[in-house]
Amino acid sequence: MLLAGCIYVPRTTSVYDEECKTHMRHMTLQPEQIGHFGACHGRDCVYVLVALGAVAAASAVVSGSIVVVGNAVYWAERQGQCALNRG
Repeated sequence: MLLAGCIYVPRTTSVYDEECKTHMRHMTLQPEQIGHFGACHGRDCVYVLVALGAVAAASAVVSGSIVVVGNAVYWAERQGQCALNRG
């Protein structure tokens, strides 16, 4: 049995916003594979699965928090830039 270890990482993308005439940034979560684990048997597989699940959950919580805060900052930044470009 092969098991894949995954974590979640924040990614930032940028697109041009015609309305505000500026680049708008947005953060998302992206899963990343960190390795393969093979040839585990019985109880060893249980330990590996538990560890992988804990790491994936922790990375999702931490990275998810970063994404939420980052998107709030980008939203505020966009509002300010839109006001400057319209005014």
